[in-house]
Amino acid sequence: VPRVPVPVEAGDGAMYAPLLTRDEQVDVLERLDFVLRNISELRKEVEELRNNLQHLAAEIIAEVRSHLEETQKVTRRRRFPFPRERSDSTGSSSIYFTASSGTANTDDGESEGGYTTANAESDYDRESERESEEGEDEVSCETVRTARRDSLDLVNEDEAPLILDSSLEEGLGQLLQQADRLHNGDEQEKREGFQLLLNNKLAYADQKDFLWRLARAHSDMCEITEDADEKRSYASDGKEEIEIALQKWDQSAECHQWYAILCGQLSEHESIQKRIQTGYVFKEHIDKAIELKPEDPQSYYLLGRWCYQVSHLGWLEKKTASALFEAPPTATVQDALQNFLRVEELSPGFSKAGRVYIAKCYRDLGNNSAAVLWMNLASELPANTKEDAESERELEEMRS
Repeated sequence: VPRVPVPVEAGDGAMYAPLLTRDEQVDVLERLDFVLRNISELRKEVEELRNNLQHLAAEIIAEVRSHLEETQKVTRRRRFPFPRERSDSTGSSSIYFTASSGTANTDDGESEGGYTTANAESDYDRESERESEEGEDEVSCETVRTARRDSLDLVNEDEAPLILDSSLEEGLGQLLQQADRLHNGDEQEKREGFQLLLNNKLAYADQKDFLWRLARAHSDMCEITEDADEKRSYASDGKEEIEIALQKWDQSAECHQWYAILCGQLSEHESIQKRIQTGYVFKEHIDKAIELKPEDPQSYYLLGRWCYQVSHLGWLEKKTASALFEAPPTATVQDALQNFLRVEELSPGFSKAGRVYIAKCYRDLGNNSAAVLWMNLASELPANTKEDAESERELEEMRS
């Protein structure tokens, strides 16, 4: 206890007296002891809370791992007795403001993301199943490690960022191949592909080729469902997914392509003004996709449909566009024809609907002999999609 000089008596000497009395000193010491005990108890409680949080995170990770392992086992062991035909969605009823993908049948046999995609079920034979099951535990562990980054932030601060290693990358490659195959199937397979991607979103949400396929699956679901509210919901959710991808990968042709498609699908449920605005966005992103990947027939098919629809805009749409914009969208039937012919040049027989459009363009231009030729060529292709079925009906009307 500090002491201060207190002159008690007059004279040359000064006596020192304590600043606090003995009782006051005892009281201070008791208070300090009380504070120290509370601090010690608080430290124990914090440590206990941290341990509980770590235990909770471990339980969450274990549940995620169990779910991913079960999903991988189910998808790898699924068997189909018959090969499937390619069946891409090539469009919707609104050509100018929305369009879906054509059949991506490139000569090198690769899928849209650069992964080899088979047209039949032989991709998952018994040998590949055994190999995948042998590495299943390792893949699952790495998946959980990646998922842990999204847990309760209990990872040490000095831990290095997790990188997609070879085993997890192999799992992603198999997943993308299966997603491509299901996308090319019937409606039930498209639903399976959509669910498959959703089940693996936690593990691969930071991968470009996964994200644009997830957006594509939302587009598939938008085409499949008949309910207007569900269509709007699928298109809106898919647009949000692809917007995230575009923020990171602006140089991805697939991201631009599917952003345009989903914007168009979403605009189907909006006003004429909004659809016209979306038309500009659609054209901008399709042009960007062609710039980034000039050998992709799907982008030229979509641009051809856009040009054809613009060339056949109704009076009301033209007046609305002129009133709202200084430069309304312009395109001719000849522009549409050049894009559709480019599709056939890159991938002959890309879609039945594409050949029907070529016939319609020649008919509009007055070249009936060429129109008949392409009508016959369109008849040779099967109707694999809803749009193919609609174009087949148009083909019958043109013949009559």
